Amino acid sequence: MTAKLKRIVTALALCCATSFALAAEDSPLEGLYAQLADPDNPNWMIAQTDILREWSKSGSAAMDLLLRRGQEAMEAGDLVAAIEHLTALTDHAPDFAEGWNARATAHFLNGDYGPSIADIGHTLALNPRHFGALAGLGQILEELGRPDEALRAYEEALKINPHMDGIRQAADRLRRDIQGTDL
Repeated sequence: MTAKLKRIVTALALCCATSFALAAEDSPLEGLYAQLADPDNPNWMIAQTDILREWSKSGSAAMDLLLRRGQEAMEAGDLVAAIEHLTALTDHAPDFAEGWNARATAHFLNGDYGPSIADIGHTLALNPRHFGALAGLGQILEELGRPDEALRAYEEALKINPHMDGIRQAADRLRRDIQGTDL
């Protein structure tokens, strides 16, 4: 791993360790985040869907189109086109967290962990409660052999959205691996 990538991973891991619950308390999404964070809420899927819908709104029809085109290209397996669309999006709408997150996902799927981590950093700077970005960071850190930092990222994601079963299972597995098992 390059020195620059190590610095980025370390900085993001430190951010995860401190707090990603810094989003503005007056956010119109605040009630939805509270509903999502409740592990006993039977309507959590509605809150999650509403949050994802809000995250996907850039405020510009042209930027929303670039996001859709990037997502469609990813779904079609054309990661080069996806990254191109999403780079245009982040260039023209640098304050739109979901553009950065989508490009982070495309980079991850393309095996480009460094650019993915950098884009996750932008995502979390703009939207500290982006549980998908935190979960993705955890996956990358795990792939890079950094289980302690991966576990912290997973745990932060689960504080925001405790309903991600795959992430919970990954966190439980890492916790067992790190702490060992009693004999």
